[in-house]
Amino acid sequence: MKRHSLTVRLTTTAAALLTLAALTGCADEVSSSDASGGGSGHGEKVKIMVGGIDKVIYLPAMLAQRLGYFRDAGLDVELLTEPAGVDATTSLVAGNVQGVVGFYDHTLDLQTKGKQVESVVQLAQTPGEVEVVSAKAAGSLTSPKDFAGKKLGVTGLGSSTDFLTKYLAVHSGVATDKFTNVAVGAGQTFISALQKGSIQGGMTTDPTVAQILDKKIGKILVDMRTPEGSRKALGGLYPSSSLYMNTAWVKSHKDTTQKLADAFVRTLRWISQHDAKEIAAKMPADYAQGGAALYAQAISNTLPMFTKDGRMPADGPATVQRVLKAFNPNLQNATIDLGGTYTTEFVDKVK
Repeated sequence: MKRHSLTVRLTTTAAALLTLAALTGCADEVSSSDASGGGSGHGEKVKIMVGGIDKVIYLPAMLAQRLGYFRDAGLDVELLTEPAGVDATTSLVAGNVQGVVGFYDHTLDLQTKGKQVESVVQLAQTPGEVEVVSAKAAGSLTSPKDFAGKKLGVTGLGSSTDFLTKYLAVHSGVATDKFTNVAVGAGQTFISALQKGSIQGGMTTDPTVAQILDKKIGKILVDMRTPEGSRKALGGLYPSSSLYMNTAWVKSHKDTTQKLADAFVRTLRWISQHDAKEIAAKMPADYAQGGAALYAQAISNTLPMFTKDGRMPADGPATVQRVLKAFNPNLQNATIDLGGTYTTEFVDKVK
């Protein structure tokens, strides 16, 4: 097989992202170390938007690039990044990209809006999310039952962190109009908001969680990184990180979609066969902003969320639908075709 080069470009330059973070306080930290990745750009061109490319929950996207698996499949994949999953979804619906690495729950939300989008490779079986509370607010915020009157950080309004925060509240008897979700992104913008007291708690992922605990500026309230944690908080497995794409595009580009599935499933298998330190060593150095050891620990804490074969958990879609219906008026009265929100056609064919 002819080996093709892969080029990864990010949405903006690192400098522009830092400026945006300073101005809005809601941008993720984004690596630019691979932005000049070089190569001839040969192969089938595919653009994939990632809802925060340096988040551990979306690690398979960059890892597939670093391992050369997109190239091996004959693809020229351009990875781009947005600070929140909702922004990545917007790019897909607008036709600016062919795929998104983001949360599966957006496929249900989009179906209520007349958009047919499906998960092609299910990367994770749990959210990988953690609800944290600042050290200053720990006395008055001990569980989701205490959300009333609080300002809680999420990556973006309409994002999966926004969805899950609302569910935890409603499930604990707190109406969504009794607290305020604040878009603060992840990474340093989230940590800064927690330290300054502009939020009392919030939902985020590793490596941000690991840095918060290491700095002793907050502690964990709800941990949904493992299957056990997902079942305890949400009542079942909650498929999250996935490669999702417009259904019409998938049907008209089956060969390319199969190549993407091949690369991602190969990456998931690699993850299942290596430890956190080995995985961390393959990632861009600037993802380990808290240090190599802390970054490896962040990966280790999150590894249980990933699937080994890219398949959808049998009870996953129903759990997601139940969770979203608890607070989302668009889904409460809608008839959702769960079978139309994901497909196993391509992962079933991976050799």
